[in-house]
Amino acid sequence: MLDPLTNKTHHIALGKGSAPHGVIVGPDGAPWITDGGLNAIVRVDPNTKNVSLFPLPENTGNANLNTATFDHNGVLWFTGQSGIYGRLDPRSGTIKVLKAPGGQGPYGISTTPDGEVYFASLAGSYIARITLETGNATVLEPPTKDQGARRVWPDSSGSVWFTEWNAGRLGKYNHVTNEWKEWKLPGQNPQPYAIFVDDKDIVWLSDFGSNAIVRFDPSLEKFQSFPLPSPDAKVRQLLGRAGEVLGAESGTDKIMIIQTNN
Repeated sequence: MLDPLTNKTHHIALGKGSAPHGVIVGPDGAPWITDGGLNAIVRVDPNTKNVSLFPLPENTGNANLNTATFDHNGVLWFTGQSGIYGRLDPRSGTIKVLKAPGGQGPYGISTTPDGEVYFASLAGSYIARITLETGNATVLEPPTKDQGARRVWPDSSGSVWFTEWNAGRLGKYNHVTNEWKEWKLPGQNPQPYAIFVDDKDIVWLSDFGSNAIVRFDPSLEKFQSFPLPSPDAKVRQLLGRAGEVLGAESGTDKIMIIQTNN
């Protein structure tokens, strides 16, 4: 845990064999972690630092857990690259695991302002909308074949933005009109990975190809690149709050911050 006021970090052991992939802050103010090593969802109490495990059912196998999001009812939805997605009700501890369309690939997942949940399938090259009542996933296929949809994030209107790892593009799905738009990132070999849309509806991406954070203004349809100070930073997750974009540099064990103030 990082205290931004003091820049001090505090490390919390999650358990033997732990291999955390993603972390989000839940509506309870606690960090919730998708832990591929433990094959479990992990919660850390922000006050006591106590760790609670929510293991996947034994018959699930190794899910290769990836990313999580909370819906507006307080239910946590998660993805596993081995070909699953699922839900955890924190109130009861009940976990339901579902098979993803097309098998392996589920990766990023996010919740729109109106409460819909979408995930991306890297190997399946699609994004999917989950019907929360049934858990069924509806596949939505972007125009570019085999594009490698990796991570997703909504804007304030509910449109879904996503990174196309294989195609080097940024994509947008308009949930009202069912229309798609795509933009090629700058550079010779762009590899967009993480994505975050800030409170001004500016889109931020990490680009492994140029080792940079890329800003996209939808109103101008223009990119702006910010090279990272450390080589081979590998920012795999982007999050933010008003005036700041934060990224986890897996290649350097650092947290990067861009102060937007716009």
